[in-house]
Amino acid sequence: MHPATAKWYDRRDCVFIEFCVADSKDLKIDFDKTKCGFSCLAGTDDVRHENEMDLFEAIDENESKHKRTDRSVLLYLKKAQPGKPWPRLTKEKAKLTWLSVDFNNWKDWEDDSDEEMGNFDQFSDMMNTMGGEEDIPDLDGGAEDDESADSDDEKMPDLE
Repeated sequence: MHPATAKWYDRRDCVFIEFCVADSKDLKIDFDKTKCGFSCLAGTDDVRHENEMDLFEAIDENESKHKRTDRSVLLYLKKAQPGKPWPRLTKEKAKLTWLSVDFNNWKDWEDDSDEEMGNFDQFSDMMNTMGGEEDIPDLDGGAEDDESADSDDEKMPDLE
């Protein structure tokens, strides 16, 4: 029996943990206010995986859920104090070998504010109201019907 590999990421109202276990069965998940437990049999060899962790902050165990797929088990942990970022998943600072941050889904949401999003929308509106292609100067050196020629536009001699 050994722990399952897992990835986690933080959101404003919840924390997600994905246990990477293929073909899991006999799934058992325990949500407690400050703890989370996970166990299952996985793979063709029915390997027993078991993970237990003391969480960084309290969760709402009644609102926390899980979803099983053929490749993994995703846990949705509803934060007891929404809006408070979790710098790590566990209470202790020790690095767990089976746990890593899911950088593909990570978002620094605590830096996002409604004011900043409003500024982005104003910038986007400004860009959309700027002139179209007709306002862009011709960078090709002139129009095609222009008879002026550059020194490098001379006819090349034929090859012999």
